[in-house]
Amino acid sequence: MPPNLLTAFVACLFAMSACAAQAGVLPKDSAEQYELTFWESIKDSNHAADYEAYLQSYPNGRFAPLARARVQRLKAQAPAAAKPEAAAEKPSAKPPPAAKTPAERPPVDKPRTDTARPAPDTAAPPPKAADAPAREKPMPPVASGEIKDCPQCPVLVPVKAGTFTMGSAADDPSERPPHRVTVNEPFAIGKYEVTVEQWDVCTQAGACPRVSTDATRPRTSPVRDVSWEDAQLFVQWLSKTSGKSYRLPTEAEWEYALRGGTSSRYWWGDQMQSGKANCKECGEPWQRDGPANVGSFAPNPFGLHDMNGSVWEWVSDCWHNSYKGAPADARSWEEASCRVRVIRGGSWREGASYMPSSTRFKYDASVRHSQNGFRVARDLK
Repeated sequence: MPPNLLTAFVACLFAMSACAAQAGVLPKDSAEQYELTFWESIKDSNHAADYEAYLQSYPNGRFAPLARARVQRLKAQAPAAAKPEAAAEKPSAKPPPAAKTPAERPPVDKPRTDTARPAPDTAAPPPKAADAPAREKPMPPVASGEIKDCPQCPVLVPVKAGTFTMGSAADDPSERPPHRVTVNEPFAIGKYEVTVEQWDVCTQAGACPRVSTDATRPRTSPVRDVSWEDAQLFVQWLSKTSGKSYRLPTEAEWEYALRGGTSSRYWWGDQMQSGKANCKECGEPWQRDGPANVGSFAPNPFGLHDMNGSVWEWVSDCWHNSYKGAPADARSWEEASCRVRVIRGGSWREGASYMPSSTRFKYDASVRHSQNGFRVARDLK
């Protein structure tokens, strides 16, 4: 496409998306709105994989021609851009754990009608060299009452059975109706999200795929760029390694664990407080280029870290557009031939409006996204 025509095409598409958003002509929970918000979140990106992610989800979408043009342009520029970065890097004790895969991309903004938020800023400055020692702090030791089934296993926190109100009466229809759920059996859930280091052990064992990690990602930061299907491979490997039955938490278990016995908007209350969550409006430590190391923010009343912000977390359930008909016993809500799965909690790139305990969204089970990770769970029987 000639440059002048491409410029005109870009302007036209941006105008379409802006007008649609301002006029509010698209139903909030419609496929068109999800596509529009996906595009809004990546339209200023300089990463080809962001546009490849859009094309994977919307191969015939309204912005598909522009996305393909962006992929071609960015890939053509990639060799020249890679040389200065390689020259700037000094030899390290360990080589980069993996090559990039076409999976890294910014978030699909969860449609909300309460406030208009700008698209996430995907341009991230490189971390300062002085930050490296602090970002590589070792994991804290296992505390009394916590569980670590094997040297490679994540630390688990036991959670007692109980009853809570799941969801909210907010304007987001996917969080309604609020409903009572009983967690009939105690379970254990990861104290932290699965880290880069833990994922790498699975990769080295040949059980997990390499994901888009590089030398700038601390080994104690949460692994990301993993799909729901990738997370299943990890828990299967962990089960064989430990002799215990690991799995993803159900959506109800996840929210029950996040709330930590509270019923407020956030586990710490109804108002945002600095230092409680890893998001761009939540206080220090926050960096635009990636999530903080696991455990950098205060734990909730159950002793769990980083469930608000950090990375979106996969849970086991199929996606449903609302809680109508949801099970009341905390089991995973499944459907035949389910392809779309639930993610919870928001990420470091989102603002405070994504941090409430009820926040939820969805992705295809095969999608790898630069803000999606997970934590593990298992039964205590």
